[in-house]
Amino acid sequence: MNILFEDSWLVAVEKPPGLLSQPGLGVDQQDSLIGRLQVAEPQLRLVHRLDRDTSGVLLLARGAESLRRCSMLFEARRVRKLYLAKVVGQVKRKSGEISFPMARLQKNPPRYGKHQQGKDSRSQWRVRSCYAKGSTLWLWPLTGRSHQLRAHLASIGHPILGDPIYGAQVFTERMYLHATALSFFHPYTGQRLRLRSRAPFLVDQEA
Repeated sequence: MNILFEDSWLVAVEKPPGLLSQPGLGVDQQDSLIGRLQVAEPQLRLVHRLDRDTSGVLLLARGAESLRRCSMLFEARRVRKLYLAKVVGQVKRKSGEISFPMARLQKNPPRYGKHQQGKDSRSQWRVRSCYAKGSTLWLWPLTGRSHQLRAHLASIGHPILGDPIYGAQVFTERMYLHATALSFFHPYTGQRLRLRSRAPFLVDQEA
């Protein structure tokens, strides 16, 4: 596991695609990032999660008090998240915001979308580049709902390339969504941290 940052309280790693952040319910869903890391360091705790097929920056806390302080930052929305995604189709506008009440619409596989009794969900986006059959977008989730970016982009007709639930039936080796940065003030030292991970698919298909 590639370590992006660590000190006495925090560890940030680069999660690969195809690996669960934490164990699932089935026997075949027990292998996970946190399970692997806790073999060497049992006190590690997940501060947040990434979907199985999403790669990129994942923050972990060393111990219960560190987890509590980090969780407070996330709950207060004092952590800025930046993602990169390749989406189907050329996005015509340069930037925008997607906002609607969101809830789970389907249980297996879980699928989320617009629902009048759902919770507020907001994401901002900006076009990084366009190529023959798609676009690469910067994404800033302003709320933290499950599948938020995936459902939001699908709702405007530009699903993430390779998304097995919301995407078009196009074969790819992975889902093209990467958590590329987390920015926040360290809960112990007060230092401004910007944890970065370069998306491995940036050079693909952008000619």
